[in-house]
Amino acid sequence: MLGVGGMGLGAVRIWLVLLHAAAACEFGPVPYSVTGIVCRMTKPAALLLNQETAQVIQAAFRNAKFPNITGERSMRLLGTVAYRLANIQVHGLSIEQSEVELKENDAIDVAIKNVTAFFKGTLTYGYAGAWFLQLFHTVDFEIESSIDLQINIKLTCQKEQVAADASDCYLSFHKLTLHLQGDKEPGWLKQLFTDFISFTLKFVLKREVCKEINFLAQVLANFVHDLAENFVRDEDIGLDISLASDPLIKSNYLESHHKGLVLYKNYSDILSDSVFSPSLLSESRMLYFWLSEHILSSLASAAFLDGRLVLTITGEKLQALFEAEDTEEQQKAVQLIFQGNSYNDSVAKVWSLAHPEISLQPEGTVVKSLVAVEISILPPGEEPRMVLYMEKEITVTIQAAYAEKKLILHPSDSRIEFKVFKCTADPSGNDQSLRDFLKKMISVVGIPEVISRIEPALTSLMNSKGLHLFEIKNPEIITRKGYLIVQLDFSFPNHLLLNFLEKIL
Repeated sequence: MLGVGGMGLGAVRIWLVLLHAAAACEFGPVPYSVTGIVCRMTKPAALLLNQETAQVIQAAFRNAKFPNITGERSMRLLGTVAYRLANIQVHGLSIEQSEVELKENDAIDVAIKNVTAFFKGTLTYGYAGAWFLQLFHTVDFEIESSIDLQINIKLTCQKEQVAADASDCYLSFHKLTLHLQGDKEPGWLKQLFTDFISFTLKFVLKREVCKEINFLAQVLANFVHDLAENFVRDEDIGLDISLASDPLIKSNYLESHHKGLVLYKNYSDILSDSVFSPSLLSESRMLYFWLSEHILSSLASAAFLDGRLVLTITGEKLQALFEAEDTEEQQKAVQLIFQGNSYNDSVAKVWSLAHPEISLQPEGTVVKSLVAVEISILPPGEEPRMVLYMEKEITVTIQAAYAEKKLILHPSDSRIEFKVFKCTADPSGNDQSLRDFLKKMISVVGIPEVISRIEPALTSLMNSKGLHLFEIKNPEIITRKGYLIVQLDFSFPNHLLLNFLEKIL
């Protein structure tokens, strides 16, 4: 009779995961129609990440809750031999090799070879022999093992996010040797115990280790989802990254499709006509992100509603704008607008009057916005006095790049059309030279100044999410009609896996 006691917390946790995973997600009849974001990881990236699996496997062995193992057997002439292995723990673990293969529309196969593990614990045995001879003893034991591990990971949808099912797990034992009290050459009684418990021990190790691997796979999937969700959120503005269709496994890449709808207070966001198709992405780089034009437009709307599209310029910055060119035209315009007042006593406010319109084109991201500019004089001890107010429709094409861990935005092809123009020094509005000067200043100096404020703000935001910790290689930001692609190679930052392991240990 053989028995295993103590199911363990790990087993309970994994059964809960499996119960949740049983409920499949439901998607609409048109593939990709509500897809706003796509993440494609190609096989080279999977191979790179596989190099980090050793730490996860080690955590699985150490976290596994091995139950007590009991057994007994009747021996002719010898009577009954019973035993109990308790307090089984892993001491020492090494992994020689790990390989990964993507099986089309099936699973991610991870083969881990030559795992050397030592298990220690206490063996209590009793021997009730013939002729009323009895022996009872308790000794420490060590199990020396050499194992191959095969894990077939399926990607599914659970609660509208990617779930990793690693329940298809196998352990193959090349070696399983029991040592008692450090004796490497067991006598006939020790050899007898080894023969008795070998099958049961293999079964228990396989069951508990595979359960823990399955649990860790799901926790890791949740951990990655939480990281991504945090990355696309800033204060009250975020993105819904729930799945828009089932994850896809091909022989050369993994792909997940997400809704990407903007989440902001009572703001309502709907996408039903996505232009995504898997053929839009290639397989030459390690990682691809596809973003719909709809996402950028919705984010701009949320930023507008949140009051973020406001800029105040004073002092030296204001002076630099108006004195970028030391010409007679510039001097005349400055005198006309500021009427001899100091820049230090002046303030310019720039803000968006309506939701910016964003469209993605091959030449870049086209931003069209109705913008207001107000310049006021703040004389000491006097009430503020507005000296210039104008509303203008600005259309500018922006090309984006990422280099040296900084976002770079390059504006080009700007067009400016005045809608409202009021100047205290020119109440009739007949001074065309003043308008021409302001249009030139806005185009040559003003737009680059606004862009120069946006660049570090967005870079700082991305770095606060940990982007700077990645070693990103040769990133490219490519715009096409209606969508944007970011493609890159990368090195995996060890801190992410360490954070994950610290979370579960």
